[in-house]
Amino acid sequence: MLRSSGALFAWTQMPRLARAEGRDPRLLVIVLRGALDGLGAVAPVGDPDWVGLRGDRALLLDGKPAALPLDGFFALNPAMPNLHRLYGAGQAAIVHATCTPYRDRSHFDGQDVLESGMVRPGAADTGWLNRALVEMDSEGRVNTNGGRALGIGAVTPLVVRGRAPVLSWAPQQLLPASDDTQMRLLDLYRHTDARLAAAMESRIKLAAIGGTGGAGAAMAEEPLAALVGFARVRAFFADTAGAAARFLARTDGPRVGALGFVGWDTHINEGAGAGQLANLLGALDGAIAAIETGMGPAWRETVVAVVTEFGRTAHINGTNGTDHGTGTVAFLAGGAIKGGRVIADWPGLKLTQLYEQRDLRPTTDLRAVLKGLLKDHLRVDDAALDTRIFPGSADVAAMTGLLT
Repeated sequence: MLRSSGALFAWTQMPRLARAEGRDPRLLVIVLRGALDGLGAVAPVGDPDWVGLRGDRALLLDGKPAALPLDGFFALNPAMPNLHRLYGAGQAAIVHATCTPYRDRSHFDGQDVLESGMVRPGAADTGWLNRALVEMDSEGRVNTNGGRALGIGAVTPLVVRGRAPVLSWAPQQLLPASDDTQMRLLDLYRHTDARLAAAMESRIKLAAIGGTGGAGAAMAEEPLAALVGFARVRAFFADTAGAAARFLARTDGPRVGALGFVGWDTHINEGAGAGQLANLLGALDGAIAAIETGMGPAWRETVVAVVTEFGRTAHINGTNGTDHGTGTVAFLAGGAIKGGRVIADWPGLKLTQLYEQRDLRPTTDLRAVLKGLLKDHLRVDDAALDTRIFPGSADVAAMTGLLT
């Protein structure tokens, strides 16, 4: 099962307090790497400035395709019927206009802040999930049974690095890097290793000549689809998430895990209603459905948190995509979620209301959401959350009321 997953798991059992309560909670964190357009995922159809902002690319309740109604003000991307079903059943919630403390627009730094739990990039070489495991163990609330963190990938993800033992494993098959990732790596190598850059550039040209995709397809209608096809992306997302769920559902398996999905850097031909973003959201929707199925009866005590490093620009750019932004959305799903609602302190979409007059202004610190889940679902105490798991976050109160 592990060989079919592209996930990373944090191995542990539950706090003794949770077991004493007759609960056996699970937590799965999904990181969307590349920055999610929150406005394209969950549209503020009730905002009077929405149509003026996105024009004919604005998702609407009477659009083609029609957005899925949520609460009268927000509507969900039509590519996510499974999440919409869970929302209607009270098992999914959305936090809008959220972001980490990071306020610049580098993927690498943004992901560092997201995974480390620090207030700035480069401040630590450990991740908040690993520190949470150490803290739960040291407080005597967890029977770790030799618990380890398992990091999946060629490089152990930062979120699971730390004092807790880490077992690293790389899946046999991974999705190729997107065109944007290839070009950013090429630019990096041109500044640091000219010979490696030349070799990479030659390989990209050969791939283009051979018709196997690569950076030569960067202006294709859907760059990621040109490389691998969205059918394969959907299958990869579902297989990875399903394997994670089946492992978490085992009576002798881990209770906390995390996985990452790449490809969300939609600079070109984003296509919220029908296009690159819609296909990615559809793949994510399928992954959530696979988790629900794979968890079986354990779904009722499961929380799935879907997060990303930052959002994307409020306006569409000149190549029909969106650039690196700030505020975005977080999805919460699972039988333990108090769902059927969008949690938002809505900032508005007028030019003067946008962050730096270009991005959705974040009004909810993502750390508040994560702290709320760790506190109420896994019983991690406030002192540990404020000072050791998310250092320097004492002024960010854990969000309450997220769970049933």
